[in-house]
Amino acid sequence: MKVSALLAAFSAVQLLSSAVSFTPKKPNMSISSSKRDSSLKMALTFYGSQGSRSPLCNWAAYELGLELEMGDLSRNPHPFGQIPCLVDDDGDATIFESGAILNYLNSASETSLTKKQQAAVLSWNAWANASLDPICFLETPEGKVYDTGLKQPNRRIDKLNDILGKQQFLVEGGFTTADVAVASYLLYVLQFFPGVDLSRWPHVVRYMRECAQRQAYAKAFGDNVQNILVQALDDMGQSKKLFGMF
Repeated sequence: MKVSALLAAFSAVQLLSSAVSFTPKKPNMSISSSKRDSSLKMALTFYGSQGSRSPLCNWAAYELGLELEMGDLSRNPHPFGQIPCLVDDDGDATIFESGAILNYLNSASETSLTKKQQAAVLSWNAWANASLDPICFLETPEGKVYDTGLKQPNRRIDKLNDILGKQQFLVEGGFTTADVAVASYLLYVLQFFPGVDLSRWPHVVRYMRECAQRQAYAKAFGDNVQNILVQALDDMGQSKKLFGMF
C-alpha cells in the first residue's frame, strides 16, 4: 500500500504547527496490564517520521507505556529501506511493517490479555491491513492512491458498524492495539479526504471520535490533527442527528 505521498502532503500542511514529542507518559490502555519494572526497560529503537504510517506505532507504544527511542533514518535496518521499522536491541530483533510492529509491541508490553483477547487483537490487526486498507485507499495499477472506497456503501463497513453498535471497542474488555490499527486507517481517510461523509455509519463515527480523542493519539499525531478530526467527526454526528429529525 503506497500512501507515503499523501501522508507527506498532509504532514506538511497540517502538522507543521504541531511539534510532537516522543516521550511516553503513563499508559492509558483500558485493559489492565502488568508492566516491566522501570529498571528493566526494553531497548526499543524506532525508525519513522510523521509523513508515514509511523505515528500509529507511536500511538500504540504510548497506550502500552513503552518507550521508543527514535533512530537515525540513515541507519534504518529495514530490508527495503522503508519506514516504519523497529529494532529490539535486547532480543537483537528487527521488525518491519506497521501491523507486525503493533503485534510485537503488544507482546513486549506484557499486557494481561486472555488468549481470547490476544486472538482477537491479532485478527483485527490483520484485518486492518488486509481488508480495511484496500477499502480506505483505492489505488491505480501503479500503486498511487486516488480516492477512498468509503465514499460508497460497503458491506464490510456495514458489518463493522453493526459490531460497534454493540460494543465500545473492538475487543471485549476495553481499548487495545486492535483499535489503534483499525481506527488509524479510518482516521487517515479523513486526513487525506476531508470532505468524505461517513455519517451512514454512525457507530463507526462514534468509535473514530472516541479513539481520536485519546491523549495518546494526540501525542502521536499532534494536537492540531486531533482537533481537526474530532471537530469533523462531531459535525458528522450532528448532521446525522439533524437528518433523523425530518
